[in-house]
Amino acid sequence: MHGDDQAAYRLPASRDLAAQYLLLYELSLPQGLDLNNRIDVLKSATRVTVTAKTLSSREVLAFNARAEAWLKGNTPRITRVDSSGPALMFSHIGQRNIRAMLIGTAVALFGISILLIAALKSLRLGIVSLVPNFVSAVMGFGVWGLGVGQVGISLSIVVAMTIGIVVDDTVHFLSKYRRGRLELGYAPEDAVHYAFQTAGRALFTTTAVLVAGFLIIVLSPFIPTAQVGLLTALIIGFALAADFLLLPPLLLAVDRGA
Repeated sequence: MHGDDQAAYRLPASRDLAAQYLLLYELSLPQGLDLNNRIDVLKSATRVTVTAKTLSSREVLAFNARAEAWLKGNTPRITRVDSSGPALMFSHIGQRNIRAMLIGTAVALFGISILLIAALKSLRLGIVSLVPNFVSAVMGFGVWGLGVGQVGISLSIVVAMTIGIVVDDTVHFLSKYRRGRLELGYAPEDAVHYAFQTAGRALFTTTAVLVAGFLIIVLSPFIPTAQVGLLTALIIGFALAADFLLLPPLLLAVDRGA
């Protein structure tokens, strides 16, 4: 074109000239390598692809908002911008999923507390039962944040999934404690000892089996699945530690003199 004249290396001055350049370029491409994935058939719109370093869902959405705001303020002839791509799509899905899971977990905790208050016939014990279950999830995600630092779509469901598992240990321990207090007439300290004697081994065995089962998932070559298995095992393990180390002092503190 133009004998490699450097002065010709500029945008065409007319649409007709641009169309001729584009036609010649497309004719020179091998079969199957046309520009239909970059320009629509009517040649009225083009696609712009942005490649960036690894960003979190929040950073992707913020970047997209800044890009659209810049286009709106600096390109008055571009009347419509449609951002797309797997990164943006999964960023929206991840944010919505995390918000939904947080709301669902809060509703689940509230519902569990109501059921435990009714079953144990004690407002204090029902409220105390939520502490180890909540703390285990916080500890699990805390360790995950220190070690990995990112929570994807698959991990956002772990809290809602594990809360139904870890609450069983708390209910088992509290039921034995409550029986020691009401039926056997034990003092709070003796009721805690009775709960450990009657339920401690069962809680440890069940937790060991569950942790071992979820750790097998870590061997999966699919990273999201492996991460779910690892984080679930962490939370279940922390739940047992909370039931053994945190729940008894709380029971002694709130039930003393009751």
